[in-house]
Amino acid sequence: MNLKMPVALRDRVYVADLLRRYWATLPEGSPAYTGARFERLGGGGDRREVVDHFTAEDFVAVAMLSVNIPARAILHVLEPVESAYFNGLLSEIPSDTELVDAAPGHVAQGSPAWTLWTRLCEVDGIGPVGAGKLLARKRPRLLPVYDSVVKKVFERPAQDLTFWSDVRTELRRDQGALASWLEDVRDLAEIGEDISVLRVLDVAAWLHGKTL
Repeated sequence: MNLKMPVALRDRVYVADLLRRYWATLPEGSPAYTGARFERLGGGGDRREVVDHFTAEDFVAVAMLSVNIPARAILHVLEPVESAYFNGLLSEIPSDTELVDAAPGHVAQGSPAWTLWTRLCEVDGIGPVGAGKLLARKRPRLLPVYDSVVKKVFERPAQDLTFWSDVRTELRRDQGALASWLEDVRDLAEIGEDISVLRVLDVAAWLHGKTL
């Protein structure tokens, strides 16, 4: 299905303002929104030395997006008994591919990304949203953040199994017009080129949705 973009999210000035608000710093130096540290905490979840394994920092980063994963679930992923399995699947997901350039199979059902998301969902205390945000932390340019607010803004179906693929399709439409537009808005907002276009789309949708 198509990704239904609200008219407001086609307004570059409005979206740039949303981004500035999200990445703003309070007078004492703390972020206006803790989620502004999601991709940057500890140098990022996709930095070379940790790109193919989950770390405690990744779970802290997910907590910054208002997902509290129980300690027992964290240990299940991080401790040696299971970590080799989860990290093995993670290593099969390309770390140098952007969603706009990805092949359909990178995000389709049956892909390593889909399999890892499914397995993480099965861990008691993580669930679909937590699993998705963990993957977005590890592959920020390939896998978008997804939660109930984003779901509402984009008018997604109750059982949504094609969000990754639909975002990919929308980014690629008209020779990548949306991807280029998101880059332009990111530059206008001056939040930094290290922030992926997927995160620009997510934050814009999330802040817009919180005002509805």
